[in-house]
Amino acid sequence: MTITVMLEQSGVLTLLGMGIVFGFLVIMIICISTLGKVIHALGWDRDVQQAPVSVASPVPMVSRTRNDEVITAVITAAVAEYRKTYS
Repeated sequence: MTITVMLEQSGVLTLLGMGIVFGFLVIMIICISTLGKVIHALGWDRDVQQAPVSVASPVPMVSRTRNDEVITAVITAAVAEYRKTYS
């Protein structure tokens, strides 16, 4: 077997393999697209428990310093309660 024949065989096998992979990908894309259309047509793509969106009044902004103070107070109270209960 000469190098020319081997290169020819490897080229044919490469093109055949790439063609098979490309064909599989095309078939997969067609199947996924068809399945998506069927699911959409049957209405299975909608959330059943979807609640209606209500417009709420805007929440007033709390300053970051005030918010940090509240969080610190809550954590301190929780640690104090833990120490009182489990010590």
